[in-house]
Amino acid sequence: MNRALSIRSSKNSGSSSGGRHGFSFSSLRGTVQPELSKKLYKLIKSENHLIQSYEAAGKERLSIASQLSDWGEATTDEAISDISDKIGVLLSELGEQEDLYAHNLDDSRAVLKAIRNTEKSVQPSRDNKAKIHDEIAKLKAKEPESAKLVTLEQELVRAEAENLVAEAQLTNVTRQKLKEAYATEFAATIERAEKQIILARHGRRLLNLLDDTPVVPGDIRPAYEHTNQARQILNDAEDDLKDWQPELEDVPSSAELNNNLMPSSASQRHPNVEGSVTGGESVVHHDHHVAGEHMEQNADASRISSGTSVTTGPVTQGAYPQSESTVSAVA
Repeated sequence: MNRALSIRSSKNSGSSSGGRHGFSFSSLRGTVQPELSKKLYKLIKSENHLIQSYEAAGKERLSIASQLSDWGEATTDEAISDISDKIGVLLSELGEQEDLYAHNLDDSRAVLKAIRNTEKSVQPSRDNKAKIHDEIAKLKAKEPESAKLVTLEQELVRAEAENLVAEAQLTNVTRQKLKEAYATEFAATIERAEKQIILARHGRRLLNLLDDTPVVPGDIRPAYEHTNQARQILNDAEDDLKDWQPELEDVPSSAELNNNLMPSSASQRHPNVEGSVTGGESVVHHDHHVAGEHMEQNADASRISSGTSVTTGPVTQGAYPQSESTVSAVA
């Protein structure tokens, strides 16, 4: 859980760096989106706001966990001090799970950008076909015998052929990437929910160590003797998180596309397809990896640090920006 056994050792540590999402001129791009990609562009921007909300929720969890631990220590009640600190550890880990979920949503969002970018590429093909149609209609109305009609009709044939390829590429990408994006999101949702359940169950175990039997004035409460049990509960939570494995229903994919986003059989029949909207670029594939959390104990095994955030799979510092740039997109 990237923690030892207390949250208090990190209460004076520096605050974490700001969110990943700052201002950029990409926020102005919605006004110049092609008609075909406007709806998905808006959805992807909304997903970005959702991700920021989960990141903010994770930070609030960490703050609340620290405040709970500080308050418990200030009560001078040994039992409340220990239990509140241990609960703070679990709450803090819940916050880390929110941050992990936000990262996984960002993976899903990056996959949707492949659809949006293909939509943007298909729009000129549609516009060109419609433009030639209009020119032919106007010319037939004004000069039905014009020799230019033959040229325009030949251009229309080429434009329709190019558009046919572009539309096929779009439907291929849309089906493949929609499936991939939400398979990633649903897998992340299941992971978050099941790990939250693990942490919550161990939190309830901690509460059972706190004796809430009322006392009358003058009575002395029995000494608190559950320090080791509380520590063991945190160890159990750590073990359960590390042992967690996803049990997911398969979402198989039949998409076997070449770099031009066409199936292999079609590419063999038409090795030099004109009008490709992909420019020979391949589409990004995201794999959803799951990694267990690792608790780092201090020498005295009695305090816990905030540690680094838990990640799913081999996430590097540039993992998410790379996902976005690979599909040639900026949020």
